[in-house]
Amino acid sequence: MNHKPHILGPQFSTFVRSVQLCCEEKGIDYTLGTTYEGQMVNLADDSRYQFHPFGKVPVLIHHGHRLFETASICRYLDAAFSGADLQPESLIERADVDQWSNSLSLYTDRILVRDYLLEFAFPKGPDKQIRGEVVQAAEPAVMKMLELLDNQLGTKQFFRTESFTIADAILIPMLDYIEKLPHSARLFADLQYLPLYLKRIRERPSAKAVLVSRSQ
Repeated sequence: MNHKPHILGPQFSTFVRSVQLCCEEKGIDYTLGTTYEGQMVNLADDSRYQFHPFGKVPVLIHHGHRLFETASICRYLDAAFSGADLQPESLIERADVDQWSNSLSLYTDRILVRDYLLEFAFPKGPDKQIRGEVVQAAEPAVMKMLELLDNQLGTKQFFRTESFTIADAILIPMLDYIEKLPHSARLFADLQYLPLYLKRIRERPSAKAVLVSRSQ
């Protein structure tokens, strides 16, 4: 039996990449992809519900157990494996990272990914063209969210703390995709801290291993 944790989901998913980042930071040997024990999980049909009650990704499979929700998966990995701690020791700092991990997974993901990035990745206009009106309507909220994140980061080396945490793992894949958009210079123009933060994180071995395209 393979005792490596398996991250079920496509590697391009921001949340799959968040779980990967946690594994890489802790030095966890893991497997990845939309196939598990010979079964291909098609995210477009009902087979996905065998692994996740709401048909989403990622799902972590470890020792026969299946876990869902990115922040919960990351907290499990942090507790179950040795290596770098991904949560602060201080209770109040840990609670702060925890609340932001959940908020990033909910509010930030909706604004940056669901309402904006997915229009570029999977456009739904005629002939699969990007719908300019959708992008234009979503962009004010995107810029407001980036400004909020910039303020919450401030001069700290990592998001809300001075060490890499689960909150960084959840945030960085979103920012990485946003910054790679052709017009990202305009989105980042008035931000003081996020551009350098993203640049610092991209230099980490974990990010170099994860923030790339690869076959499933």
